[in-house]
Amino acid sequence: MKIAVLVKQVPATEKVKMDEKTGTMIRSGMEAEANPLDMYAVEEAVRVKEKLGEDTEITVISMGPPMAIDAIKDALSMGCDRGYLVSDSALAGADTLATAYTLSKTIQKLGGFDLIFTGERATDGETGQVGPSVGAQLDMPVLTYVSKIEELNGTHIRVRRAIEGGYEVVEAPLPSLISVVKEINEPRIPNLKGKIRAKRADIPTLTAKELELDTSRIGLEGSPTRVVKIFYPKLSRQTKIVSGKDPELAVEELLKFLEEKELI
Repeated sequence: MKIAVLVKQVPATEKVKMDEKTGTMIRSGMEAEANPLDMYAVEEAVRVKEKLGEDTEITVISMGPPMAIDAIKDALSMGCDRGYLVSDSALAGADTLATAYTLSKTIQKLGGFDLIFTGERATDGETGQVGPSVGAQLDMPVLTYVSKIEELNGTHIRVRRAIEGGYEVVEAPLPSLISVVKEINEPRIPNLKGKIRAKRADIPTLTAKELELDTSRIGLEGSPTRVVKIFYPKLSRQTKIVSGKDPELAVEELLKFLEEKELI
């Protein structure tokens, strides 16, 4: 069985800077990490491989700047077999639709897969749109919010989906794309052997030209989403400092303040 896992590198800080002219995130010079929610997808793919045997191969795919190769290596250290980085200046500024188009074309270029894993969403965009959009563009069943794989063989997959108030069991033919929630497992900590193998791994970089992408559907120009305006909320606080030199006066002032705020 051929399995693909889509991973993304996201900012490892809340201090994100935006380009007010293009409406896109400034990623250069920013501390980054593999999207934590994607690690549950990686872990589940590795567990499937361990269950099905060595004939199963896991390919990790990430789209992003050159430094996104570190996210791929994190997945390789956990037990995935090979990885590909999709990186090209022409892809910069892509929205979810343009990103999904690029990833779907990458999957087709690599020969197709029986099962594609994604995380529920990325922690930087919080849209949860890329995974399902990839499945739709590949014209395959999409199973979202998967909390458990109940059955998997060469022809179909049956999963448990987390829904409001409970869960539902859904079955679909292969190939399929599944988006997992973090309740599905607990990602493993890579061992030394895995880290060494990931460090030595050769990870090819694929460009827009090599993938034969339609230039009208990639990058900022190929993105239908437009950011009209960016603004940062202003935080203002009105404070009053009460001196503790006179304890009785300080307590009186504090009680008065709490009464005004209807806290006592």
